[in-house]
Amino acid sequence: MTAKTMKYWGCEYSDSGETCFRLWASGQQQVSLQLKGDASPMNPTDSGGFALTVANVAPGSPYRFILSDGTAVPDPASRAQQGDVNGPSLVTDPKGYAWQHTGWQGRAWEESVIYELHIGTFTPEGTFRAATDKLRYLAELGITVIELMPVSQAGGKRGWGYDGVLLYAPHSAYGTPDELKAFVDTAHGLGLSVVLDIVLNHFGPEGNYLPRLAPDFFHPERMTPWGNGIAYDLDPVREYITDAPLFWLTEYHLDGLRFDAIDQVKDSADTHVLIEIAERIRREITDRPVHLTTEDSRNVVFLHPREEDGSAPLFTAEWNDDLHNAVHVMVTGETHAWHQDFAEHPEKWVARALTEGFAYQGERSPQTCERRGVDSRDQPPVAFVDFIQNHDQVGNRAQGDRLISLVGEARTQVLLAALLLSPHIPLLFMGEEYGETQPFLFFTDFQGDLARAVREGRAREFADHDETVPDPNAPETFQRSKLDWDKLNQPAGQHWLHFTQQLLRLRQQAIVPLLATARGGTGKVLKTAPGCVVVSWTFPQGTLSLALNTSDRRETLPFLAGETLFAWPEARTELLPDTLIVRFAQGETP
Repeated sequence: MTAKTMKYWGCEYSDSGETCFRLWASGQQQVSLQLKGDASPMNPTDSGGFALTVANVAPGSPYRFILSDGTAVPDPASRAQQGDVNGPSLVTDPKGYAWQHTGWQGRAWEESVIYELHIGTFTPEGTFRAATDKLRYLAELGITVIELMPVSQAGGKRGWGYDGVLLYAPHSAYGTPDELKAFVDTAHGLGLSVVLDIVLNHFGPEGNYLPRLAPDFFHPERMTPWGNGIAYDLDPVREYITDAPLFWLTEYHLDGLRFDAIDQVKDSADTHVLIEIAERIRREITDRPVHLTTEDSRNVVFLHPREEDGSAPLFTAEWNDDLHNAVHVMVTGETHAWHQDFAEHPEKWVARALTEGFAYQGERSPQTCERRGVDSRDQPPVAFVDFIQNHDQVGNRAQGDRLISLVGEARTQVLLAALLLSPHIPLLFMGEEYGETQPFLFFTDFQGDLARAVREGRAREFADHDETVPDPNAPETFQRSKLDWDKLNQPAGQHWLHFTQQLLRLRQQAIVPLLATARGGTGKVLKTAPGCVVVSWTFPQGTLSLALNTSDRRETLPFLAGETLFAWPEARTELLPDTLIVRFAQGETP
């Protein structure tokens, strides 16, 4: 399905007149292919596989697999669904879309300003086509990378995307494969890279027929927080998992991938499955930069080595949850759940994350009582993706509160400026650029017992918070999470948007030129006080300093050499409440 034909999985269409259907179903004695209304027995192959080649199959033809007991199931490697996750799969022609921007060369990682969006709530329509119409707005804003939350086919029409079960099929509620390709194609024409969030650690609870097809697809003793762990050591399973990332990068011309919760990808092979994936991508895609980021609560660096020239032979960067959590505690005072790790002097954790990458580098976590993290000081600033909001940190609050609703506009603006003018790679969550206040809630579209279990589980999760949690399955929960684009027509929204555009222009002019040659071990903490952080980074070109005060007190400003690049709300010789100063000293050291 990618650079090579898969041995065990999928429908391979050929315009020569023959289409091959493959399935690994080690738990079935026989399997038939239902196509054009007829059911034809498939031929057994080795290791529990089945295959059948059929002539004169047109793209768009629906098909399903019929199991020994007569149950009809979709193709686990379906490229498209006719309807929902339980219905027929569709034969697709991977060469059917006529790409317009075939000369796209990608963008360098150091230029990245990432914009995370959820297709279903980004626009009123919630489709690939509607999101495509917003791409020019994002390009003019100064965004360089669109990061799509997962789009693989999942149960129901509404959901975050992390419960996907058909890893190769775009969610039919969002549109067709060609409409997703048109989204990427249009983005490239506007100079925007597109990366996709993918989930390789579990399958969702609805529409997952793999346990019936091949019970050994899942590890008998391993569990994740969301379901059975995957048996990556079996060849058919490993093929399914390792081909998926390359499939999305090649068939959809994507510029990168974000790998979700990789601490739950447990593999005992000599070459870890994640390293195998990264090495294969680097080996097979050489015509453009490919950016691979990870989310990993362990705070490890073995997946992010650097060559002498600063390039990344495996994964490019890590989502830096430590920075978000420390900042959140510093400005809100909240210390429940994972935030308790940063309850003591959060400003010191913020300063360490800004200058060294991870806040926890082997210290014992108060939340888990276990040591977490490794030394990250040698990692360059661009090895960390920073954010003050994202889908997890907003949506996993009971009411889906955005930061602006918790600490107000002035404080949020200071934090936004610090995010966009630090040498780390910044990520904005959709709507953040214009001061969106609509919540982003946890929503699903399950039915019956599963819906009840999700609803009750969500309520138990926040039982100690004395809050009424919106029903995840209620349509209004989903509707409330959609962006309010009317805010852009209001003075406050226009002010926020101008503020963000100003920061992004300055970033491209003054910060990005420093990053290609940036190396680790150059960050320095100059001052910390409650709510106040002053830090600097040294580059071959000079020293960048950043000072912010999110407290209600005045703070003295240490000497910062160089010219002022940005001051909010104005340049002063001291740090007033809710202020930020960024300076650059060319060729100097503090």
